[in-house]
Amino acid sequence: MWQQLLEGIQKKDFKALSRSISLVENEVEGYMGFLQQLVSAGVPVIGITGPPGAGKSTLTDALIQELIKENKTIGVLCIDPSSPFNLGALLGDRIRMSNWYTHPKVFIRSLATRGALGGLHPQVIEIMTLMQASGFDSIIVETVGVGQSEVEIAGLADTTVVVVVPEAGDEVQTMKAGLMEIADIFVVNKSDRPEADLFVKNLRMMLAPSFTRKHTDVPVLKTVASEQKGIKELVKVISGQQKHLTEMPDKKSWLMTEKAFKLIQKKRMSDVNKESLRDSINREAKQSGFNLFTFVEENY
Repeated sequence: MWQQLLEGIQKKDFKALSRSISLVENEVEGYMGFLQQLVSAGVPVIGITGPPGAGKSTLTDALIQELIKENKTIGVLCIDPSSPFNLGALLGDRIRMSNWYTHPKVFIRSLATRGALGGLHPQVIEIMTLMQASGFDSIIVETVGVGQSEVEIAGLADTTVVVVVPEAGDEVQTMKAGLMEIADIFVVNKSDRPEADLFVKNLRMMLAPSFTRKHTDVPVLKTVASEQKGIKELVKVISGQQKHLTEMPDKKSWLMTEKAFKLIQKKRMSDVNKESLRDSINREAKQSGFNLFTFVEENY
């Protein structure tokens, strides 16, 4: 089975890719050996993130349309919040991308966060590697809009696009320590609204190298994604940044380190079962002098 799927992925078979993602997502026996056979093509990853309501899905749809004009093949991962009951994907806003589900050059997969913090899926690194091995020209990851904690995308994407709207003035101040620091590009979407120019001016002032830890200016672009306005310019800036990635070995090294750290962290925690942990704590806590730190040190 795994060998057939591997051959299918090498032939850019979307059905094989979709089946492989499902098996890896559910950690079916043999999936790790399968992943170890994959050869990554180094496909650039575009991360789309930002607070809820900024228009991330609409912007992703507009990016797909522009990239299709350039005759590129595109893989898209849409991370949705999950139901607290069955951990399945909760949102239905993928209807905005319904035009692309049957397009021969576009592969779209929705995943649930399954309770993971940081706006991503627990197996997102493995699934991303699968997609990169499938030879797409570009990969887009759209994350859950969970605000300041949504910074994990910076350790996954070659280019992180943070999407905001003109009304987000006070909200941007609270984002400073989170999304403000991870953005490679800021997009002010719905920029046909009042006060958009003033918001862009203030945002550029906040993003000046003297105020942030970045050594270069972070581009701030205006878009109206629902009308395809500003999307061509955005694609041009993304492409320009990704062409320079080969000249930035430190960033590539950092991205790989972040991914490796997450994989090691998950492997080390694989034998920790939360239900068993709770049972042990319930049992031990009944003893006098119970100390949580001692319990963890002695048992884990």
